[in-house]
Amino acid sequence: MSALLANSIGAAAKQTGCSVPTIRYYEEVGLLPPAPRTEGNQRHYDDAAIRRLAFIRRCRDFGFTIEQVRELVGLVDEPDRDCVEVRDIAQTHLQEVQKKLAELQALQAGLSAFVRSCDAACAGGLAADCTILEDLAAPDHGPSTRANSARSCCS
Repeated sequence: MSALLANSIGAAAKQTGCSVPTIRYYEEVGLLPPAPRTEGNQRHYDDAAIRRLAFIRRCRDFGFTIEQVRELVGLVDEPDRDCVEVRDIAQTHLQEVQKKLAELQALQAGLSAFVRSCDAACAGGLAADCTILEDLAAPDHGPSTRANSARSCCS
């Protein structure tokens, strides 16, 4: 076997940190060209395929969608295209990440309020009196004001 075909799918997976099913998926969706096969129908990957897999893996590690990765791979394949195209993809993804981060920060604040409410009103009491369950059942999903009331689920 030639040195260009020395990497089995398992070796490619180990080298790139991609799972075998993921590599097959990338081939199926066209991110990775179909690998040449041996007489036994086993896939083998050359150095260019390994580099492409590593690139795809890095893109996915940064949270780029499959479609964004497809665009980035296309830009790698066409090096004469404008770098601003790459920047625009990264900028769009950054905005998506910032939006998700803001949503997660709001979620964190809400959960923290639930925990503080429970700590103040009912920690150690019965689930039937739990302010977190009460808050989750309320239509507005805001933290309970019961923490400030005289009644406590633990008393």
